[in-house]
Amino acid sequence: MVSKKVLIVYAHQSSGSFNSAAKDAAVEVLTAKGYAVEVSDLYAMAFKATATAEDITGEVKSADHFCYGEETKLAWEAGKLTADITEEQRKLTEADLVIFQFPMYWFTVPAIMKGWMDRVLTLGFAFTHEKRYSQGIFKDKKAMLSFTTGSQESMFSSNGINGDMNVTLWPLQNGILHYCGFQVLAPQIFWAPSHVSSEARGTMLEGWRTRMQGLLGENPLAFTPLDCFDGEKGYQLKPEVHEKHAAKEFGLTVGTHLGKALPPNNQMKAGV
Repeated sequence: MVSKKVLIVYAHQSSGSFNSAAKDAAVEVLTAKGYAVEVSDLYAMAFKATATAEDITGEVKSADHFCYGEETKLAWEAGKLTADITEEQRKLTEADLVIFQFPMYWFTVPAIMKGWMDRVLTLGFAFTHEKRYSQGIFKDKKAMLSFTTGSQESMFSSNGINGDMNVTLWPLQNGILHYCGFQVLAPQIFWAPSHVSSEARGTMLEGWRTRMQGLLGENPLAFTPLDCFDGEKGYQLKPEVHEKHAAKEFGLTVGTHLGKALPPNNQMKAGV
């Protein structure tokens, strides 16, 4: 039987960091379970974060009116993307699960990881107009965010100063991962490890190790299927779907909330 493959896209500058320990724990546990694990250590690779014309070898279609999405689609089709991009696309194509391990910067991923997303998830390779969301290219793959915060959990609550973490996660989990079709697993959030004891950090890592025992068998987070939206009417929710949920207390998802209260933990727990 062919072993499952896991890609860890890792972004931290220090091998002595908690993020490094979380990454190492994932490599150790998943390898011991028989999975083939590959790590893209973005800082060690000096991965280029900026999406520019230099990502294409040879001539571009329109140098005067350069459009990155269209130009990289043509380059991908012609095999003219630079080697650093094609190597990451190879890893992604082979992976059954992708784990993004990072410290949260300004409520999102570090620039070098955003650059990986901008440059590797190219039009044509990762999504098309027809193939996105629940009908996306990577619908048979799973992906998840595993990250540390600088703020305590209470600050990311629905009445905390940072706001609801479910809202913070929507652009990343829906707008990038689910957009490309990934089945998005619940995030692994390490709350403010720099502000707790070494014993508490050890407990956090043990929880991650335990979770990884059944990680690939987990159910993904819930998103509204693409066919619930009318493509001929600006991808608005179809009337029959809207009517079906009219009497419900909560909206469908954090983003498609129908003007109702947000469904609790919609971006943090599966099955809600």
